[in-house]
Amino acid sequence: MDQVQAQFTGLLEEKGIKLNEQQLEQFEAYFRELVSWNEKMNLTGITEREEVYIKHFYDSLSLAFYVNIEGVGSLADIGSGAGFPGIPLKIAFPHLELTIVDSLNKRIQFLQHVANELKLEKVKLVHGRAEDLARQPGFRDSYDLVTARAVARMAVLNEFCLPFVKMGGTFAAMKGTDPSDEVKEASRSFKELKGKLKYSSQFELPVSNSDRHILIVEKLQATPGKYPRKAGMPLKSPLV
Repeated sequence: MDQVQAQFTGLLEEKGIKLNEQQLEQFEAYFRELVSWNEKMNLTGITEREEVYIKHFYDSLSLAFYVNIEGVGSLADIGSGAGFPGIPLKIAFPHLELTIVDSLNKRIQFLQHVANELKLEKVKLVHGRAEDLARQPGFRDSYDLVTARAVARMAVLNEFCLPFVKMGGTFAAMKGTDPSDEVKEASRSFKELKGKLKYSSQFELPVSNSDRHILIVEKLQATPGKYPRKAGMPLKSPLV
């Protein structure tokens, strides 16, 4: 274990997350594939190794500081991009049944390659728009936990993500800057999509000392039939 991995594992152990040797090897393989594929397609602006471990891997796992992942069976990661937070969570918590949704097929191909290289099981990678998929049986009202990291404002995210959450399940939005204004703006979308903000937590990312916020939303009832609206509408005309 080198200095970067020692720092990474030490920070996680402070939060009660312990990684074994195989999991550390999976994170390192993920880093290598991310940097390699990033030369061919735009996956991330962060490629320096320590930064990837902190700003992508640790940041993704920070969700487990606020949600009991051990008690989660199924996780859907909406608009996952290069696989964050879904793949790091799957590595650290192998029991998860992970579904990743992304609208760009090239990213899904990259994630399929990563899943194969890391020998990850119970991973479903789906190319499509969240608005379309959330209307299909097997996706709609189906997941214990749904998450999105740095995807859109809350008024839009609620319509992207809450339709995937089962009744009594959780939607966790992972944000950088203070989302207070977004939350106020999203009050109508919470009501329409049967979600209730339980709490919002703020913390500082280690080393970089940058701000992070996690919003925990409970799904109170099944998604009303008119939602989500057709692809493109939530972004074009948010529920505000």
